[in-house]
Amino acid sequence: MPTSEAPHILDATVLAEWIDYNGHMNVGYYNVAFDKATDALFDLLGMGADYIRTENKSFFTLQTNVHYIGEVLEGANLRYTAQILGYDRKRVHAFFHMYNADEGYLSATSEQMVVHVDMATRRSAEMPDHLFARVEEMGQAHAKLPWPEQAGKGMALRRRESGAA
Repeated sequence: MPTSEAPHILDATVLAEWIDYNGHMNVGYYNVAFDKATDALFDLLGMGADYIRTENKSFFTLQTNVHYIGEVLEGANLRYTAQILGYDRKRVHAFFHMYNADEGYLSATSEQMVVHVDMATRRSAEMPDHLFARVEEMGQAHAKLPWPEQAGKGMALRRRESGAA
């Protein structure tokens, strides 16, 4: 794995139903698209749909932050990468890049915090050792990657002083 880029995990195409009245992908569908990338990462780690069926445990999203960088249009081919930024026994902090694969530019990023949940109690629970070991292995490999520019960035607009124009 090259140390300059997070690993490629998924390819997708912008569907017609994802397009809004501005003629580009609607903001809501970015979350749908990044959810598919999250599923791909979870499958890679062995914590996807099969894990839910066999272990009755899953991951719930606690927080997500999407940065819209370059618009994508209907039919555009997308390429996703994923990087684990942090983890503990209950949580995984992941970061995704979405590229317009046809034109080669970064379209959007999504930063996500997910928590491991026991579906019987619907409460957070520690990951089993075998799963945590996979997360830890990938997290340690990804620690060599550069920190994504958009990671950890909130949103703010400075307050204007009263009477300021």
